[in-house]
Amino acid sequence: MFPIEVVVPYTLACLLLVISPGPDNLLAIGRGLSQGKLAAIVSGASSGCGIIFHVMAATFGMTMLIQTSAVAFMVVKAVGAMYLIWLGVKVLRHRNLFSLSPAKRQPLWTIFSTGFLSAALNPKPGLFVLAFVPQFVNPELGSVTMQMLTYGGWFALLTGVGFALMGVCASHLQRWLEAKPRMMAGLNIGAGVAFIGSGLAVFAMRQK
Repeated sequence: MFPIEVVVPYTLACLLLVISPGPDNLLAIGRGLSQGKLAAIVSGASSGCGIIFHVMAATFGMTMLIQTSAVAFMVVKAVGAMYLIWLGVKVLRHRNLFSLSPAKRQPLWTIFSTGFLSAALNPKPGLFVLAFVPQFVNPELGSVTMQMLTYGGWFALLTGVGFALMGVCASHLQRWLEAKPRMMAGLNIGAGVAFIGSGLAVFAMRQK
């Protein structure tokens, strides 16, 4: 059902997507810098769970509904865009996503829910899963549903592990970054702009 000549290029394509800069891996990196390895792992895992949400939605038709219903698409798009923009404004105001100074530690549940909502409320991953994963599904090899869930689950796992590793690696850069306060300020500004830009990009999406 899962031939190696399909799994290998699919995995490589997923890894390229994982390492591409975006709001969710920025969250994991920020958690790693400000709260350490465990927070980075939780943030990465939450993004993976967000992808699982989109995989389930794409497999069982919710994403198709969003694609075909103008009202559903507009509601999901607006909620996702506003959440990303809110995160961006929050980062720009407080400049504490990337922080090396002692800060009040957020509960792991808060870290998880923030990462999950960032991924799950963004319709772009859902539409991407709907367009990307089926390219590797072959009805002649067995259940389409099982293939969708397996390929999607593998993508979610790679996302969660990849983002967590980014955050853990970032936690090891603290000493180097302590000598570069301007870089830390730039990272926070860049992250805030990235969140707002992602929100605006979501808001500008058109139904296909």
